[in-house]
Amino acid sequence: MQGRHFLQLLLLSAVWGASFPLIRIAAPAFGPLPMAFLRCALAAVVLAALMRVTRQHWPARVHWRSLALLGLLTVVAPFVLFNAAGLVLPAGYSAVLNATAPLFGVVAGALFASEALTGRKLAGCAVGLAGVALLVQLGPVTPSGPVVLGVLACITASASYGFGAILMKRATLAHQPLPASAAVHIAGAAILLLPSAAAAPGVELRAGAVIALAILGTFTSGFMYLLSMRLMREIPASAATSSAFLIPMFGVAWGGLFLGEPVTAGMVPGVALVLVACALVTGFNPLRMLARRD
Repeated sequence: MQGRHFLQLLLLSAVWGASFPLIRIAAPAFGPLPMAFLRCALAAVVLAALMRVTRQHWPARVHWRSLALLGLLTVVAPFVLFNAAGLVLPAGYSAVLNATAPLFGVVAGALFASEALTGRKLAGCAVGLAGVALLVQLGPVTPSGPVVLGVLACITASASYGFGAILMKRATLAHQPLPASAAVHIAGAAILLLPSAAAAPGVELRAGAVIALAILGTFTSGFMYLLSMRLMREIPASAATSSAFLIPMFGVAWGGLFLGEPVTAGMVPGVALVLVACALVTGFNPLRMLARRD
C-alpha cells in the first residue's frame, strides 16, 4: 500500500471518528430509523448531484439488486444499529466496538476466498483490539439491558461493515466509485423509507441535532463513502477496513472535545498499538518507504 493510501485512511478515520459524537447528538432527537433514512437520503442527494455535474452514467438496472444488498450491509444496518447504540453508549465506546470491523473483514475475506488469511493479519487484528482497549481504558460495564443491547448492536454493525467490505470490493471492480456510491445510498433510503415513516411521529427537531445530521449525511456519508469506494478499488478490502483501528483515536478525541468525554495521557500506548496494528493489516511500512526514497 502506498503512502497516499495511508493518508486517505487517516482522513477517513478522522471523519468517521467524528460520526460517533454526531450520532450521540442527533440520535435522541430523530430516533434510529428516521435518522438513518435522512442520512441516506442526504448522501444520495449529494452523490446524485455529483453524478449530474460529472455526467457519469448510472449502473444498469440488472446491477441494482447487488448494489441494494451492498447498501443493506454497509449503510442501512450499520446506520440503524449505531444510531440505536448512540442512545445508550458513549461515543468513544461505540468507536472502540467499531474497531472489530477489520476482524470480520479478514474472516469474510478468508470465507469467500478473496484474500489469504495470514498470521500477520490475525496478529494485526489482535494488536489493534488491544490498542483500542487501552486507548479508551475499557473497564467493567454496568450489565444493564440497554447497555448490553447497545454493545451487541455495535458489534453487529461492525460485522456488517466487515462482510460488506467484500461486496464493496467486488462492486468497485464492476462499477465506477461515484455511480456505485450513489446507487447504494438511494437503495438504502428506499429500504428505510417505510420503517422510518412509521417512526416519524417521535422525531423532535432540535438545532444541534439537525446540524449534526446534515454533517453526517452530506460529508461523513456522501463524500467519505465515495472516497472509501475509490480507496477500496486500489487496495485489499481488509486493508481498507483497517481504518476502523484508527477511528477510536479520533472518536475519543472528538468525543472529548464536543461531548466532554474523558481524554487522558494514558491513551498514548493505545495509540502506538493502533498504528502498529494498522501497519500489520495493511502491509504499509513507512520506514520501508523512506528507505526506498533514500
